[in-house]
Amino acid sequence: MLTELHIENFAIIERLDLQFSDGLITFTGETGAGKSIIVDAVETLLGGRAEAVQVRAGAERANVEAVFRIPQLSRQAILEVLEREDLLDDPNYVTLGREVRLNGRNVARINGRSVSAGLLREIGEFLVDVHGQSEHLSLLRVNQHLGLLDRYASTSKDSAAIQALRDYQSLYTRLQQVEHELAEIRQAERDAARRSDMLSYQINEIEMARLQPGEEQLLREERNRLANAEGLSTLAQQALTALDEGMPEAPAATDLLGQVADALEALARLDPSQASLFETAQAVFENLGDLARNLREYLEGIEFNPRRLDQVEERLGLIHSLKRKYGDSIPEILEFAANARRQLDQITHAAERLQELEAERERLLTRLGEAGEQLSLRRQSAAATLEKAIESELADLHMSGARFKVEFQRQPDLDGARLPDGQRVAYYPFGIERIEFLIAPNPGEGYKPLAKIASGGETSRLMLALKNVLVQADPVPTLIFDEIDQGIGGRVGAIVGQKLWQLGRQHQVLCITHLPQLAAFGEQHYHVEKLVQANRTVTRIKLLQGEERIAELAQMLGGVSESTLQSARELLAAAQAQQSPAGSKTAS
Repeated sequence: MLTELHIENFAIIERLDLQFSDGLITFTGETGAGKSIIVDAVETLLGGRAEAVQVRAGAERANVEAVFRIPQLSRQAILEVLEREDLLDDPNYVTLGREVRLNGRNVARINGRSVSAGLLREIGEFLVDVHGQSEHLSLLRVNQHLGLLDRYASTSKDSAAIQALRDYQSLYTRLQQVEHELAEIRQAERDAARRSDMLSYQINEIEMARLQPGEEQLLREERNRLANAEGLSTLAQQALTALDEGMPEAPAATDLLGQVADALEALARLDPSQASLFETAQAVFENLGDLARNLREYLEGIEFNPRRLDQVEERLGLIHSLKRKYGDSIPEILEFAANARRQLDQITHAAERLQELEAERERLLTRLGEAGEQLSLRRQSAAATLEKAIESELADLHMSGARFKVEFQRQPDLDGARLPDGQRVAYYPFGIERIEFLIAPNPGEGYKPLAKIASGGETSRLMLALKNVLVQADPVPTLIFDEIDQGIGGRVGAIVGQKLWQLGRQHQVLCITHLPQLAAFGEQHYHVEKLVQANRTVTRIKLLQGEERIAELAQMLGGVSESTLQSARELLAAAQAQQSPAGSKTAS
């Protein structure tokens, strides 16, 4: 539930600090006072689009911040997200924030820490559901109707319907994969000759090279030795001369160390405590001997071979050429060849694979038809319940003669899903039919698409009926309705107000309205007004109580006078009577 809302420098709002209770909260005021801007600010807070134009003129940034009490129904899901992102502070409350800067940048925050707008949206979806002024337009979009029906089935806790949709979508996904592979093979068949020649050439070029992993590094090392053979030989000979051969003017290191070892051997015989000195000298002498032998072997192995150098350079050039074509390393080149062989094999055996896939496609189309039929039966059951619930709501809203119908439309398709009775129909990501809501507003009239309804008031009432039916099982705790009473007269306003108040028994409901009959049902009533101060437009909001609230209702009834003040008192009294346990029971 939304408990606190802070808005600063957002559009014409300079600063607002609001605290909210449970139940129905109404907002009233003149058109353009800023009521809908409050809704815009909340939508921005919940991860909606943030733009520099939202920043109040003269300010550097706009800020929106709200504190929510975490709802019980979605507590576990919200806490899991907060713990996953290391954002959990208080298990009972969460704070969301959005800062929009004049330079176009924006910052999203949860519990004071910066997060992505996507994460803000993920949390916000658990907390608030906003129904804007044009929300009823979604009812006119036929492609939205199926989602509404499925939502109703899911909120009705029909687990079988939910599972039927999952089964269907699983089969549909597999069918799409098969269709994709079939399309690839058919395309490959068209290009088979050209593609086959290219793959064969690539495979042959790589295989002829007989590449070995690690070969390139060994060749580079060998090229280095061959290119520097003279220098390597000179240095090795110098070391060997100093170590083992010696010169007339300077004895070899091994000879000198031999003398050291002889002297220390004699010393150890005289002083056995220094035997370790002799052992050390003897070990060094032996190591020098090994070093000399290794140097001699290395010197003998140094090769002055320009021909071999040319061969190594040529081999490295070949590897470099293959790397430019097929990969950045020998393992990548070999993997390219393996993949090319697989593609060539696929082309070679395309006819066999094509036959297998076409058989699998037919099996999947049969299974999809069966799953689609089961899903359709579940939807028809939910639709029947939905139709009755909507008609009951419409009767309460003075449309007792109206009839509501969910029409299921299937499209024959000779290449479509196969139904259990053998018919073939078109299939879609979410089922084998299109769904459209139809209505007969008056007795004796035929069913018509919602878009054909002439009266905006009828559309608004139908939208309210749908929302009231669909939202009652909704776990989202806070619902915001922005002028959904458009086109509804005062005669029906009290009924709408009572329904929203009843909705407030399960949810916190914030409603922007121009109807005094509806506003009278608010358990909190805020007045929004636009003022000009120091040549600047500002929006102010005030919680109305007592006579101030009666005066506001009277103003909404046509202007403050003795008669409208009396009517306002009667509206409040009537609303309070219907809000009492006895009145609520009678109304229901």
